[in-house]
Amino acid sequence: MKDTAFEIPEDVFNKDSFLSSIKCSTSRIPLFKKNIERTTDYLHQHFQKGCYIRDLVWARSHFIDQLLQCAWQLYDWDQDICLSAVGGYGRGELHPHSDIDILILMENEACFEKYQSQISDFITLLWDINLDIGHSVRTSEECFNEANKDITIATNLMESRTIIGPEDLLTTTTQRVENDSWPSRDFFRAKWDEQIERHTKHGNSEYNLEPNIKSSPGGLRDVQMIGWIAKRHFNATSLEELVDRGFLLPDELEKLNKGIDFLWHVRYCLHMITGREEDRLLFDHQRTMAKMFGFEDDDARLAVERFMQQYYRWALTLGNLNDLLMQFFDETILRACEAETILEINTRFRVRNGHIEATNDKIFEKTPSALLEVFVLMATSPNIDGARASTIRLIRDNRDLIDDEFRSDPRNARYFMEILRAPEQVALQLRRMLRFGILGRYLPEFAAITGQMQHDLFHIYSVDAHTMEVVKNLRRFHYPKFQKKFPVAARVVRRMPRHDLLYIAGLYHDIAKGRGGDHSELGVADAAAFCQRHDLTKSDTNLVCWLVRNHLLMSAVAQRKDISDPDVINDFAKVVGDQNRLDHLFALTVADINATNPTLWNSWRASLLRQLYIETKRAL
Repeated sequence: MKDTAFEIPEDVFNKDSFLSSIKCSTSRIPLFKKNIERTTDYLHQHFQKGCYIRDLVWARSHFIDQLLQCAWQLYDWDQDICLSAVGGYGRGELHPHSDIDILILMENEACFEKYQSQISDFITLLWDINLDIGHSVRTSEECFNEANKDITIATNLMESRTIIGPEDLLTTTTQRVENDSWPSRDFFRAKWDEQIERHTKHGNSEYNLEPNIKSSPGGLRDVQMIGWIAKRHFNATSLEELVDRGFLLPDELEKLNKGIDFLWHVRYCLHMITGREEDRLLFDHQRTMAKMFGFEDDDARLAVERFMQQYYRWALTLGNLNDLLMQFFDETILRACEAETILEINTRFRVRNGHIEATNDKIFEKTPSALLEVFVLMATSPNIDGARASTIRLIRDNRDLIDDEFRSDPRNARYFMEILRAPEQVALQLRRMLRFGILGRYLPEFAAITGQMQHDLFHIYSVDAHTMEVVKNLRRFHYPKFQKKFPVAARVVRRMPRHDLLYIAGLYHDIAKGRGGDHSELGVADAAAFCQRHDLTKSDTNLVCWLVRNHLLMSAVAQRKDISDPDVINDFAKVVGDQNRLDHLFALTVADINATNPTLWNSWRASLLRQLYIETKRAL
C-alpha cells in the first residue's frame, strides 16, 4: 500500500467502532452497506472538489482493507490461512467500482475441509454487501502450479499483499513463484505477446471513437506493462527505480506519472457517473465528462472535442513510452545474449541487429537534418526493421531543433520528399514520424490536428489518425491483396507515373479540421504553402490544391445526385477537367471513405463511384 496524507475521518468511518458494531449486531449487512455508501459519498465529494486522484484511489483501497479485515474477524481462523489482495487491488489501486480481487491462501489441502463453511459464509457476506469481488481459494502449492501455467496468475501474485492473517504464508508463496516460475525472458515474451493480442483487439490505435481507457493502446494496461517488467526483471517496486537503473529518464517518468493521473481521473469519473465498473469512454459519456473536466463549446470546436483531444494526446504519449520501453527491454532482455551484427551506413548511422542507431549522442545536435535522414534510411533500406530505443530517445530529445530555419532548409525539404517518394514504407515512416514527435514539428499545421476528434458516429478516428489511414490506404492499392478488393482504384494508381502528389493531398485534405469554416477551402492555403516550400512545380501545386479543395466532391455527387443523368455527369466532368485529376480524385475518395470508417465501404458505394468514374471518363 502507498503512503498518503489523505485520510478518511473517523466520523465517516472508524474501524474499531465499526467492528464492535457488527460483532454485536444481528443485522450486519445494512451496517456494511451504510458505511460503504457513506465513505463512497465522502470520496466522491472530494473528487468533485479536486482532491489529488491518487489519494482518493489509495484511500478507497485502504478503506476496503479495513472493511475486509472486519468481515474476516467475524469468523474463526487459525494461523494456516490468510486473506490477500492481488492484481490492481494488490497494488493498492481501487476506483469506485473496480474489481476487488482477493486470494484466500491456505497452508495445505487439509484446510479446505477445515474452513469450507467459513469461507463460503465469508464470500457470501461480501456478495450480500454488494462488493465487486473476484476471489480464488488456493493452497500455496496450487498457487505455484497455476502460476506456472498462467502468466496472468503469476502477474497477480507478483502484486499481492496480505490483508489479514499470517504474512509469511503469502511471502513464502510469492518468493517461490518469483524464484522458480517464469524466468525474466519468458515472462517478458509472454507479456509482450499478451499486449500485442490486446492491442490487436482494440484496433492497434489510441484513437478509437470509444476507447477503453484500461485496455486500448495508450491505456492503463500499457503503463502497468512497464511496471510488471520492472518488477520481474529488476525486482523494482516502483517506476522511480527504473530511473536509478538508467532504463527510464526523469522526464519520461514525469510524463508517465502525469499520464497516470489523467487516466485515473477519467476512470474515477466514469465509474462515478455510471455507477458501475466502466472503462469504455463511450460516446454517450463523453459530453458529460467534458463538462466535468471544465471544457466549454466555442465557435470553432465543441467542448467534447477538446476533452477527447486531451485524452488522445495522453494516450499517444503513454503509448509511445510503452513502445520505447518495450523496445529497450527487448534489446536488453530478449536479445541480450544474441551475437551482434553491425552494418555501417555512413558517419551518422549504422544498423545493429536490424535496428538503426545513431553513431553517437551528438549526431542530431551537429547535423539537425539527420532528424529526417533517419526516416529516409528506414524507408529505403529493407534490412532495417526499426530504430533502437537509444536513437528514438535522441530523436525525441532533439526534435525542438526543428524550427523555421530547419523547415526552410532545402536539404530538409528534399529529405521529406524522399520519404514520400520511397518505393515502400511511406505510411509506416509517416506514422513513426508522428509517434516520435517529428511530423508535428516539421509540419506545424499537422500538430494542430493531432488528437483532434470529430464528435460523430461517422468518423471512428481522430483527424491525424484518419489522415494516416488515408495515406496507408493509398499505399495499399499497390498490394495484390487489396487489388482484389479495390480493382478500379488499384488500376488507376498503378498507371500513375508518380504517387507523391497523391500522398500530399492525403496529408492535407483534412488539415484545417477544427478551425471553423469550410476545412476544404481553408486547407488549400496550407497545401499551397507546403508545395512552395518543397519546390513543387506550378502544375503539381495546382493538382494538390485542387484535390484538397474537392476531396469530398466525388463522394457527394455519387451518393446524392442521379448519376444516370448525362447533365450530372457533364457538370461533374467540367469541374474535374481532365483524366489525371479524375484518377487522383477517385483514388483519394476511395481511400478517404475507407479511412473514415471501413464499414462504410460496401458494394453500393463501390458501384456508385465506379459508375461515376467510368461515365466521367467517357465524357472527358
